[in-house]
Amino acid sequence: MTTTSEQKTAPELVAAVDLGSNSFHMIICSINDGSIKTIDRLKEMVRLASGLNRKNVLDQATQKRALACLERFGQRIQSFPKANVRIVGTNTLRTAKNAEQFIQKAEKAIGHPIHIISGIEEARLVYQGVAHSLQSNANRRFVMDIGGGSTEYIIGTNSTPGQKDSLRMGCVTVSHRFFAKGDISPVAFSRAVVFVNQQLRPYKSLFNHKNWDEAIGASGSIRAVRKVLLATEWSHGGITMEGLEKLKKHILSCQHISELDLPDLDPERLPVFVGGFAVLYATFKTLNISTMSVSDGALREGLIYDYLGSMFNHDVRSETVQLLSAHYHTDTEQAALIKSTALEMLTQLKPFIGPQYKVMAQYLSWAADLHEIGRNIAHSQYHKHGAYVIKNGDLAGFSQQNQDLLSVLVLAHRRKIPTKKLKKLPPPWNKEAIYMVILLRLAVILLRNRSDTALPDFKINLSHKKLSLAFPQGWLDEAPLTQADLQQEADYLKKIKYTLRLS
Repeated sequence: MTTTSEQKTAPELVAAVDLGSNSFHMIICSINDGSIKTIDRLKEMVRLASGLNRKNVLDQATQKRALACLERFGQRIQSFPKANVRIVGTNTLRTAKNAEQFIQKAEKAIGHPIHIISGIEEARLVYQGVAHSLQSNANRRFVMDIGGGSTEYIIGTNSTPGQKDSLRMGCVTVSHRFFAKGDISPVAFSRAVVFVNQQLRPYKSLFNHKNWDEAIGASGSIRAVRKVLLATEWSHGGITMEGLEKLKKHILSCQHISELDLPDLDPERLPVFVGGFAVLYATFKTLNISTMSVSDGALREGLIYDYLGSMFNHDVRSETVQLLSAHYHTDTEQAALIKSTALEMLTQLKPFIGPQYKVMAQYLSWAADLHEIGRNIAHSQYHKHGAYVIKNGDLAGFSQQNQDLLSVLVLAHRRKIPTKKLKKLPPPWNKEAIYMVILLRLAVILLRNRSDTALPDFKINLSHKKLSLAFPQGWLDEAPLTQADLQQEADYLKKIKYTLRLS
């Protein structure tokens, strides 16, 4: 969760890791004068999605295989500062009921934090990776990425994604569902195509070929199809519908994947090749695509470029917060005052807070901007409405863990302090988020009057669980409502074993 918006210079090396449902990928890039050069790549076919049982529990054998891979990845980046590494989990980790337990082991294996991202956030990052990796003169691009458990579809212009969707179908899941044990038949292929059509049908008008100028494919499945088409000379350059028809004919002439005998097809790709092909073929048919070029850039490259954006004050998360604030018509002047007050208190507590100060300042700012968005839904219990929107929304730039933290801060800014939810946050926030909660609550109380009258200079101190506020002499006596609110806050804090002393 580290923010790098205050850094003045880029680090020499950064790493991005994509824990996909089929493969785990890692790239290491050097950064020099704003230009990025990939200096190392690691990839292993883990097939995480194949380890999900019918109850969406990730089995132990698959976990063991994944953890062994992460230990190898971890050795390569063991000397990297945590701020220079971004690791994300996708569809399988979004789906697995025991994902939290697995991630705890996975973080220990690789030595860095792991964040689960939503399908929409995955689509945004995929588009970023493609947009920066492939030169194109097209005004509007259609980008498709077939993963192991999901397929992302995006339309964007230049480096800006527009319409984004993530559908729960991928090369691993479709292969397991329709081509179990590697068996192939025309009936099974037809059923797979119908399944993809059913998933894509609600989005057909959005992603139809009339809405974009160029189609671009990303991911291992699409690159594998292109390599086969080029090697067989069934297509020249990119992927064409004509070439896909020829490949389909060959696939359906076989009864098992072992009979495919396709040139330039990686043996590791073979078990999921037909499922990935079915997704691509059905997409071409449904959206009436005639030709598609292929990009080497994908999610992990998108992570690198997103990292650079946040470093040079183009943090998409701040843009997302601003958009959300505007959408819910918040009182921006009041939010700005609360933000300023909370950050001033955080600055006073900087010696106590320690190394998490910068990250806390960022999340405290976002929480202040969004703490009243629930008022646009209903005034009663508005903090709960706001927390729900933040936790369950598709917030660009935020991982699920990021959203959980921000949601809890908004939920906790008034009334009872939700200690159980705080303890369920990932480390270090399960212990340290309480400091942001306390400062946000105090700022809200001190500015309850919503007046232009400036607060007096006051001092705040925190030692262990003892909190004190010192105001100019006589000020509290002239602000009886504030005094009553602070005394009530002392009662709330007492329930979580904190003391608040006023002077």
